[in-house]
Amino acid sequence: MSTVTRRKFIGAVGAGALLSSGVAPAFAQSAWPNKPIRFIVPFPPGGGTDAFARPLSKLLTSQLGQTIVIDNRGGGGGTIGAEAAAKSAPDGYTFLVGAVHHTIAVSLYPKLGYDLQKDLVPVTLVSSVPNVIVVNPSRVPVKNYQEFLAYLKARPGKLNFGSAGSGTTHHLIGEMFKGATGTFITHIPYRGAGPAMADLLAGQIDMMFDGLGSSVPQINGGKLTPIAVTTEKRSFALPNVPSLAELGLKGFDGKTWYALWAPAGTPRDIVVRMQQEVAKALQTKELQEAWRALGAEAGGQSPEDLGRLVSTEITKWTKVVKDSGAKVD
Repeated sequence: MSTVTRRKFIGAVGAGALLSSGVAPAFAQSAWPNKPIRFIVPFPPGGGTDAFARPLSKLLTSQLGQTIVIDNRGGGGGTIGAEAAAKSAPDGYTFLVGAVHHTIAVSLYPKLGYDLQKDLVPVTLVSSVPNVIVVNPSRVPVKNYQEFLAYLKARPGKLNFGSAGSGTTHHLIGEMFKGATGTFITHIPYRGAGPAMADLLAGQIDMMFDGLGSSVPQINGGKLTPIAVTTEKRSFALPNVPSLAELGLKGFDGKTWYALWAPAGTPRDIVVRMQQEVAKALQTKELQEAWRALGAEAGGQSPEDLGRLVSTEITKWTKVVKDSGAKVD
């Protein structure tokens, strides 16, 4: 065998070995994407996850030159769609637009059909939304956090808060607050945040730990009183409302965030490329304005950053679920 022929043979064998071992060389992915990409949104259309996934998919469609198809797979608190994503082919054409709920589900659901940290790989954070403690002023006549805390402690068990349902972020932030302050507030679960907010505005319940997107208009309209944002720093959307951390609850961080995952085994270069494309889209004026309207801060961080966030959140919410005894409906 000639030297040239031998080199070609060895090169071909080497490339074949890489492909058969699951390690795809960079040139093998250079054509990605060459067909539509599916974004599984594990909640029904019109929800918070959907509100971020759709405008993002529009920008990515333009940037990548391939259609991003939104596949809403609601049910099971987001776990049905997550399982579908985890069991999809790791070829770079299926991604999960998940949320903080998936780090809660790890401890909330005893038997999941997937492992968040083994069956899915982090791509990037999409957005982060602070939550805010809001009260109906006709039921809770306070003006600030100090008055609010004193009012709570003087009436143990007499005040209530609504949420989108047992085990949801807003419910567990409330439980985390109760544990941090030594207060007792009765939880009233609803089937969705909309009905809970309707009852809060109607004076049927006392308060909520709600997302900024739905609360800020009611605050600005004078219908609700903001007490504090449930994060370490203040929000640009409510610059005059203090954070719980600055009010003395050091390290308190209860926000709702959304992120992108891919099935485990998805080629690393595709994961990195998607992260870069998302970061690019988040820098556009169109998405910056859309995110600000939702009270959200943009993501775009590295896969490693998201991986660290996921680990931290799983640890945090596991403790909250255990301490509160929270269970799904």
